[in-house]
Amino acid sequence: MDITKMTFGKTSEYLTIGEVSKLFHIHQDTLRNWEKSGELVPLRVGPRKDRKYRKQDIETIIAKMGSKLTLAQLEQFLWKSADILRGKIDSSDYKKYIFGLLFYKRISDVWDEEYKKVIDEYKDKTLAEAEYNHRFQVPKDCKWEVITQTSENIGQKLNDIFDKITNVNSPKLDKIFNDLDFANKDRFPNETIQRLVNHFSQYNFGSNYISSDLLGDAYEYLIKQFAADAGKKGGEFYTPREVERIIIGIVKPHQKDHVYDPTVGSGGFLLEAYNYLKNRSNEQVARTLYFYGQEINISTFAIAKINMFLHGLDSSDIRRGDTLANPQFLNNMGNLQTFDIVVANPPYSIKDWEFELFKSDKYGRTQEYELPPQKNADYAFVLHILKSLNVNGRAGIVLPHGVLFRGGSEGRIREQIIKNDLLEAVIGLPPKLFYGTGIPAAILIFNRNKAENKKGKVLLIDAERDFLEGKNQNTLRKQDIDKIIKTYDQYQDVEKYARVVDVKEIEENEYNLNVRRYIDSNEEQVQIDVKQVWKELQNLEKDREEINKKVADFINELGY
Repeated sequence: MDITKMTFGKTSEYLTIGEVSKLFHIHQDTLRNWEKSGELVPLRVGPRKDRKYRKQDIETIIAKMGSKLTLAQLEQFLWKSADILRGKIDSSDYKKYIFGLLFYKRISDVWDEEYKKVIDEYKDKTLAEAEYNHRFQVPKDCKWEVITQTSENIGQKLNDIFDKITNVNSPKLDKIFNDLDFANKDRFPNETIQRLVNHFSQYNFGSNYISSDLLGDAYEYLIKQFAADAGKKGGEFYTPREVERIIIGIVKPHQKDHVYDPTVGSGGFLLEAYNYLKNRSNEQVARTLYFYGQEINISTFAIAKINMFLHGLDSSDIRRGDTLANPQFLNNMGNLQTFDIVVANPPYSIKDWEFELFKSDKYGRTQEYELPPQKNADYAFVLHILKSLNVNGRAGIVLPHGVLFRGGSEGRIREQIIKNDLLEAVIGLPPKLFYGTGIPAAILIFNRNKAENKKGKVLLIDAERDFLEGKNQNTLRKQDIDKIIKTYDQYQDVEKYARVVDVKEIEENEYNLNVRRYIDSNEEQVQIDVKQVWKELQNLEKDREEINKKVADFINELGY
């Protein structure tokens, strides 16, 4: 960077704080904060102690702005942004505001990088501003530097900027910022927003400084932290990555597969599919995957969209809406679009769902099956997912244990699914893996084209005992994940852990899939020979009497 050569020697050997702020597009308060922490020590000149920045001060700023953050530093920096909002708004709402600002800062900094690259190469301003040279459009009056220079009504200014950025990037960024309202001064006083802006101004979030992988990983860390902070509400948008890893490791995405999550949450399943293929092949192969997701919650929808963008997966198709009442992915005939892989962690046992719409379903989801109960949507999601599989499709769903054994219409749906030979495996998971609920869950694996050796059979795995116990939440270790996937791949009996069960046996058990009914995982009771134990006790008693006698003799000899 040749800023020092370009700047000094023209008018003065010193720069004012205003000039430095303009030069680096950072807020003056950020410079003052660096000074307070001792990271920057400009001269203080004259009776007013005006700040004067020398060449070495500018070099310090260049090094700081251009420094490459480690993942740990970036995670810590981003998490500190939540501290600014503590006490101002509900903790469950932190995420949408911080994620919105982070994404805005990222696309603004990237636009500046893209502009500079073209200017340096072609010296053509018109060409540098051309839409085709930018991943996202950021108008001049929407740049990050504009908000750093705004001192009054910052919240309203942010709202206006978000509206304009959304419009010029439509439909790509539609609804991304819809759930953000920084203009409410009771929740966001000017001073609070100023602190947030100053905080994010400390670093350049352009691609030259922070890669998509690094920023994406830090974003995932934030999602997990916010899920833990939000307690019960955290489970609405976050599935433990270990559980997603099991399912993706079982369904095994292939090159060019179409992967769909009808309750996409923060997008973790889709990213896990991408990482799976990237780790086993390479990034180029992983980017051949097609990603689709639908989410009913506007805030969570935005999190998923931003998550895909920050990981560089711009082509992911994430849509908003109620999957059961208004599925968004349809083919040219108006029927449900089908996919190679469907993965999901639907909301558990929701009572308030669009039963009447599903009852008169025009998408054929209840064809061959009974209607799910009006007060429980678990099997409505199952039927939607089965209908969304293509002829070779495979699916992995996380559901509460009740779907394995509840009777009534759910029992009859379960029976029909098994008779149709669509169920390939059931995996019982440990309790307390998910935020907001301590109940154990199960993974159901479906396959529309089962291998010959799996037809007429269901693999049941009892993984409830293998986990790392935590104070508030249990976790699955790598060894636990690998054990489940290996057992599925081998599709064989494992003593006290897994059984390949014939459908006839399941039929004899009235289609009850409770894992413990088929796998006795209890430790064997040790057989005790009472006579032998009694004899040993008598011998011990005899030995004790002899020892006591010897001790008494020693004491007598000593004169006590």
